[in-house]
Amino acid sequence: MKRVVVTGMSGITSLGSDWPTIAAAFAANRSGIRRMDNWDCYPELNTRLGGPVTDFSIPGHWTRKQLRSMGRVSHLVVAAAEHALAQAGLLDDPAIRDGRMGVACGSSTGSTDEIKAFGNMLLNYTADGLNANSYVRMMPHTTAANVSIFFGLKGRVIPTSSACTSGSQGIGYAYEAIRFGRLPLMLAGGGEELCPTEAMVFDALYATSLRNDAPHTSPRPYDSARDGLVIGEGAGMLVLEELEHARARGATIYAEIVGFGSNADGQHTTRPETATMRRAMELALQDAGLPASAIGYVNGHGTATEQGDIAETLATSELFGPGMPISSQKGFLGHTLGACGALEAWFSIEMMNSDWYVHNLNLEQVDPRCGELDYLCGEPRIMRNEYVMNNNFAFGGVNTSLVFRRWTES
Repeated sequence: MKRVVVTGMSGITSLGSDWPTIAAAFAANRSGIRRMDNWDCYPELNTRLGGPVTDFSIPGHWTRKQLRSMGRVSHLVVAAAEHALAQAGLLDDPAIRDGRMGVACGSSTGSTDEIKAFGNMLLNYTADGLNANSYVRMMPHTTAANVSIFFGLKGRVIPTSSACTSGSQGIGYAYEAIRFGRLPLMLAGGGEELCPTEAMVFDALYATSLRNDAPHTSPRPYDSARDGLVIGEGAGMLVLEELEHARARGATIYAEIVGFGSNADGQHTTRPETATMRRAMELALQDAGLPASAIGYVNGHGTATEQGDIAETLATSELFGPGMPISSQKGFLGHTLGACGALEAWFSIEMMNSDWYVHNLNLEQVDPRCGELDYLCGEPRIMRNEYVMNNNFAFGGVNTSLVFRRWTES
């Protein structure tokens, strides 16, 4: 088995696109959630809250030819991938274009402007707004395909369109591809563009926050006064590399991935199951060869939905006990769906390396129905850990768990 390390990381969020900026916002309790006034045209949509990326612009060096196949979600993911490759020192390295690098990433859906155009065709019998690239911008694997084509990657392409686990499955499957010796380099992660249709998905389930006049007070993961989730936007990408390959080129190593677990509830498309959530964590620990006591912090999924928060924390508490520190960054950014697993993996590594762990924004009173855990509240906490876990759970009953190790030469 090969060892897999992280040599590049980047992301785009409603609070910034680099760790120092994002960390400063976390420390200042600054929320990326705002009232989406442009959703007022949808009277049957109850929520007006979102976490949009407002400061992203398409890089000037991208060509018109490159842009033809990309909608907004691909813009975000490709930009994050470009920054991660640059950090890894691989952006101009021929090694990424000779078949040694692949990509595993996804989103909940493709770009919705194109979905709207195809819907217009079915409803109004017109092809207005459609062209040769419309499907490529809409297709579920648009992010993975565009990353591969933009950077000339000829290794395997693993699309992960699995809603809230798209990003973490991308990282997990990329890790496995390297671990089992299929290739030495992978780009991994996911993204999501903000669209009112995604808010409507959860609105129809009575699972969105309605604090429309107080956007910075929601979402509230694990809080007894939470009233639902908020949809966010963003992208996150990691460069994964086989350890000896990274050493041979003198790469900076930020963390090692030592465990990945993924399974399915197999019971209900939208109702989470505590037993299988716990099993996904156990699978990650087994893959890492670690006891539960080795984990020093859990980055929880924490969507601020009643069923999700309760099931997740009961599973976590049953496995780790009441002393396990846990937090979710969704209180700051909202639920970024296909991006959340990758962004939260990035945050987990940065927090582990800085011994500084972000708290749960808006968590004032833990719901007594949640599992007994050490919920980080009020302000970040200083801790030193060798291993951290990042968990994500998605519609369709998809569960993922990743274990990261602080990098030390060994």
